[in-house]
Amino acid sequence: MKWEKRKNLCQEFARILGGMGSVDENDVCLVQKFRNIDFTILGRPTKSPLVIPQFFTFEDVDSRGRALNLGETVLLQEEVNPLLTELRKRDIIVTAVHNHWLFEEPRAMYMHFESVEPPLDFARKVREAFKVLRA
Repeated sequence: MKWEKRKNLCQEFARILGGMGSVDENDVCLVQKFRNIDFTILGRPTKSPLVIPQFFTFEDVDSRGRALNLGETVLLQEEVNPLLTELRKRDIIVTAVHNHWLFEEPRAMYMHFESVEPPLDFARKVREAFKVLRA
């Protein structure tokens, strides 16, 4: 896929997901956005991008327009099962649910997920699944 076409596809992927997109030197489209959740770690307020991220990528678009799509998001503990259910309904594979931090309030969990399909299909499915998340 030509660079300009990939850049345009990345921008549409980002628009659907509501984040900022860019194509890196390895031809990977990265979209990032951040949740507005008030966390504390060790009693200190944080808005660190390491704590509140949502990241999405696609790469290696084949001749049928399918790509490897990956995602990660921070979640509140009570959002884990609803999001897991919504992603699985859409044939997106959930590969991990885990924590990153200790002594954080509220409990921050992180979910990773993946698929091989057209990137814009993945983006639309994720956007719909994320409707179960608060803010």
